[in-house]
Amino acid sequence: MTEPEPRKIANLTPRSLRGIAHPLRLRLLSALRRDGPATASQLATKLGESSGSTSYHLRQLAEHGFIEDDPEHGKGRERWWRSAHQGTHFSDSLSRDPDPAVRGAAQLYLHQVASYYSETLTTWIGTSHEWPEEWQDASDMSDAHLYLTPELTAELSGKLHQLIESYRPLAKDKDDPEAALVRVQTQLIPTRPTD
Repeated sequence: MTEPEPRKIANLTPRSLRGIAHPLRLRLLSALRRDGPATASQLATKLGESSGSTSYHLRQLAEHGFIEDDPEHGKGRERWWRSAHQGTHFSDSLSRDPDPAVRGAAQLYLHQVASYYSETLTTWIGTSHEWPEEWQDASDMSDAHLYLTPELTAELSGKLHQLIESYRPLAKDKDDPEAALVRVQTQLIPTRPTD
C-alpha cells in the first residue's frame, strides 16, 4: 500500500491573511476544497451571489495563492478554479502582530471561521432528519470540560490532530455510495468561571 501524499497546507502570513479575511472568499475557498473545481458562475449559483462578485473575489484568492486555474477543466471561454491547498494554518502570532491592520484582519478571519463553523452545525441540526439513521447515530455534538495547563492543552490539540490524520489513509473515495464528507471541528479554548 502506498503512502498518501502529504496534504498541502497554506500557512497564513500578514499579506495572505488580508487576501482571505472576507466572508465570501472563505465560502468560495471552502466550496472549492469541498466540492472540487468550478467556475465563477457555478459558484455564484451555489452560494447565491452574483457572478461578478464571485469573479472578483476568486481573482483576489488567486492573487494571494489560495486558488489556481484548473487546466483539466479549462476548455473554451469559462475559467475553472481549484484550491491550491487542502487546508489553511492560522498562527496565533498574527493576532499579536504589531501592525493593527494585521491584528484586525486576524480578528475578522477568526470571526468568519467561527461563523462558518456555527453555520455548518446549524445546517446539520436542521437537516439531520434527511439523513439515514446510521448517519444520525454516528454523528456527534458534544463538549467536555477539563482543567488543563497550556502545555497539556497543546498536547491534547496535537493528539487530536494526529488522530484525525490517522484516518486519512482510511478515507473513502467521494464517489463511494456509503461515504459522505464528514466535518470534524475542534475547539480547545480556555474559559473563565462564571459568577
